[in-house]
Amino acid sequence: MAETIKSLIHSYDADVPLEQALTIPAPWYTNAEIAELERRAVFGGTWQVAARLDELRETGQYVATTVAGEPIVVVRGADGMLRGFYNVCRHHAAAVATDAAGHCDALRCPYHGWTYGLDGALRVTPDFDGARDFDKSQYGLVPVKTAVWENFVFVDLSGSAAGGSLEGYLGDVVSRVAPLKLEKLRFFERRSYTLNCNWKVYVDNYLDGGYHVPYLHKSLNTVLDYKDYQIECFGRTVLQWSPMKAGKDEKTAAVRRGEAAYYWWVYPNFMINWYEGIMDTNLVRPLAVDRCEVIFDFYFDDLGDSAEARNRASIAVGERVQHEDIDICEAVQRGLGSRAYVAGRLAPRREAGEQLFHRLLHRDLSAAVK
Repeated sequence: MAETIKSLIHSYDADVPLEQALTIPAPWYTNAEIAELERRAVFGGTWQVAARLDELRETGQYVATTVAGEPIVVVRGADGMLRGFYNVCRHHAAAVATDAAGHCDALRCPYHGWTYGLDGALRVTPDFDGARDFDKSQYGLVPVKTAVWENFVFVDLSGSAAGGSLEGYLGDVVSRVAPLKLEKLRFFERRSYTLNCNWKVYVDNYLDGGYHVPYLHKSLNTVLDYKDYQIECFGRTVLQWSPMKAGKDEKTAAVRRGEAAYYWWVYPNFMINWYEGIMDTNLVRPLAVDRCEVIFDFYFDDLGDSAEARNRASIAVGERVQHEDIDICEAVQRGLGSRAYVAGRLAPRREAGEQLFHRLLHRDLSAAVK
């Protein structure tokens, strides 16, 4: 690791109290070497959402995705077990699952026909007679540590993420989320957005304690009680929540109701946004140092025909908020490249969650460059 990268990482002081704190330095959002280090040490070293459980209920159902730049497949075995593997054939490295999701009796590589059971074991190797010192049992798909929380399937590429188990990693978020009864909500639709900004810009925006809501999300601001907006930080998670109020924007008020709105963030890149009868999750994935993808999954308590109009209206409100966020995040990315900006101060009342994010990031990157 170049000494300049070490110096850049160590230039951030994670021990400064919030009242005196600065953001991480601007080059952390623009430096390609930092982005590569994050791929390995952050995304490759933490529990990452790979699929929804509702996609993997039946034997042979699978989801193929990318985690920390690695091709991954998660599949439900004949024994009922859920398993994750690198989606890489042990013969010549082609993907064994070529669709994003599907159903199969076995995982068959389309290149040379090597075939693996749903347990990852190598079963068939066509035209391989005469190979010496070849033990099929040693050439199964390489496994990935896999676990489930609520409707979310996580993988840990390192096998040693902080906390050990997924529940250990999530900590108090498990018991704190339980009263929301997420199991009553059903998946409705997925939408994906590509932003021209570093992934951390999007996370910072999410974690600013509602600071930007009155200025950027004027319609959403009519239903949130900004003065009583609360921020709680613990472990590797942040909870932001706000009492709800009767909104003046009728379209927003019709689909953002209840006593309170809850916004959960799990380090480094997963968010849960909950309102009464409605939830969407956000998964932020880096595509390049200045580009990221945000995957929205929308859930509702009622998927019947009578609820179709409400559900579509809710997604429309979410889309409006998302496009407002996209515009400002892309503007921030442009500003981060300016010689006029090095780092910014954090608002003590609002941005404790952002500081936690920066401290966790600093911890992981510092450990990687020792």
